[in-house]
Amino acid sequence: MSGHSKFANIAHKKAANDAAKGKIFTRLGKEIMVAVKEGGPDVNNNSKLRQVVAKAKASNMPNDTIDRAIKKAASSDMTDYESVTYEGYGPNGTAIIVEALTDNRNRAASNIRNAFTKGGVSFMFDKKGQMIVAKEECDKDADELMMMALDAGAEDFNEEDDCYEITTAPDDFDAVNEALTNDGITFASAEVTMIPQTYVELTSEDDLKKMRRILALLDEEDDVQYVYHNWDEPDSDEE
Repeated sequence: MSGHSKFANIAHKKAANDAAKGKIFTRLGKEIMVAVKEGGPDVNNNSKLRQVVAKAKASNMPNDTIDRAIKKAASSDMTDYESVTYEGYGPNGTAIIVEALTDNRNRAASNIRNAFTKGGVSFMFDKKGQMIVAKEECDKDADELMMMALDAGAEDFNEEDDCYEITTAPDDFDAVNEALTNDGITFASAEVTMIPQTYVELTSEDDLKKMRRILALLDEEDDVQYVYHNWDEPDSDEE
């Protein structure tokens, strides 16, 4: 797919400035809080919490920050947040899924719905465990890493120019992530996510501006946790 690089997009999202990191950590903290409220603070007995912790570690969230977030969620009487999912369309039929955590559903619906056109699009995505390994951070060759991943229970393995992509069934994510981490593999990204079945290319400048504006608006919305889309986003150095 022209222009589409999983690692470039992940690296682009992980802005190096402190404000961006703070926003990411705040969102992860909210997700940790919800996972603890639903399944308790013991990572070994809470699969949802294990997945959030894996995601947090891949985002370079310090271990002591993760531990503090878990303890805070377990000991405090914080407001219960509600998980809400919104689906719809952007320019030229691009599909968008937004996952939100909010203590005010009406506020979230109003703010998020203004960004794009409502419509069901989840059938255009597959829910998968996904781990991205940057080639520059990995001392294994493709065949060796592929066999390690498949032996651990991975579903598929793909090599791109700058990274390796390992995908699993959602229920197998924990086991594969733990096995590879124990073998010394570090991840640029590790999460259960929504992967597009096909990607949409935007060629007109108007469509590109509209799509970037939608994503910027959603990024600014505090209730929004994650945004999935099937735009074949150009690498930042190609723009």
